[in-house]
Amino acid sequence: MSKAQAAGRIETGAGEQSLSLSGEVGLADLPEIESRLSGWHARAPAEIDLSGAGRIDTSVAWALLSTADRMEDGGGQLAIVGANDSVARILETVRQAMPVPATEAPGRRGFAAWLERVGREVVDTAQAAAAFTGVLGLFVARLARCVIRPRELRLTALVHHCQDAGVRAVPIVALMAFLIGIVLAFQGAAQLRPFGAEVFVVELISISILRELGILLTAIIVAGRTASSYTAAIGSMKMRQEIDAMRTLGIDPGQALIVPRILALVLMLPILGLVANLAGLFGGGLMAWLELGISPAMFVTRLAEGTDVSNLTVGMIKAPVFAVLIGVIGCEAGLRVGDTAESLGRMTSAAVVAAIFAVIVADALFSIFFEQVGM
Repeated sequence: MSKAQAAGRIETGAGEQSLSLSGEVGLADLPEIESRLSGWHARAPAEIDLSGAGRIDTSVAWALLSTADRMEDGGGQLAIVGANDSVARILETVRQAMPVPATEAPGRRGFAAWLERVGREVVDTAQAAAAFTGVLGLFVARLARCVIRPRELRLTALVHHCQDAGVRAVPIVALMAFLIGIVLAFQGAAQLRPFGAEVFVVELISISILRELGILLTAIIVAGRTASSYTAAIGSMKMRQEIDAMRTLGIDPGQALIVPRILALVLMLPILGLVANLAGLFGGGLMAWLELGISPAMFVTRLAEGTDVSNLTVGMIKAPVFAVLIGVIGCEAGLRVGDTAESLGRMTSAAVVAAIFAVIVADALFSIFFEQVGM
């Protein structure tokens, strides 16, 4: 076959929507083929004759099959006839490689569908609780091993995470608590002034901050800041298969990744809570001085006389529990990250929400418990 005979030829067939391809139809012929096929009506009969085609390019096959799908969707039909074995194999290969649009099943309605959704939520919650318990148990077991064998504790990693989760969080925690103290003093003064009880704003500030708001808001900030950091770091390592590499090298991921992070939170969250308490009391005292004329000396006197040390004790007891909740949730979410960036983002957001929710629920349970025991 000469070069002229081998070149692709595109001819109009006998019908109005008929096309005949012959020779070797390649990528250079694609624009003309697409321009002719684009004008065909979907509901009218159409035919493409490939009896003279010795070979077609995959791009041409894709154009022919796409036109056939378009016409079939419109209620018509495109017949591709006369293809030899080689051309037929190319058409079949391209057909198998073409994407199939996903069809969503119609959503079920009624009581059965609602019951199914509730069941799925219950199962998902149980699985999440089981995963949380597993990571918590892993942390406790590895921490106990570190107590027995202190050399296994990764001190460098612990110091690094203490700095990252604790020292670097001091400015935002102090600013937050300072502003909360100002708000409490201002709003408390506005509510107590009609009763002539402005002096009791000191007790309002001290009890609210030392017992509840100082450690609670600190834990919420740490949950948003540190839980997401733990999930992103561990999840990125899991995506890059670094955790599998650690196991291959004989390094325990729980000992290297989980223990230093959670232990750093357990050590630093009480300190951050103390910082928040001091900043909140300072902000409340400043506003009480400016708004009510309560001098700093009088504020300190009222604070010492009207506030029991048990309020500070209650707040500090909560801190390690909040720290364990935040750390375990962040690490567990990181271990559940899949192979995609979308999974990493989804689990990071889920870790922050779950950590904040867990902290608030734990604080509510602590409040009920301490009320029952008289603290």
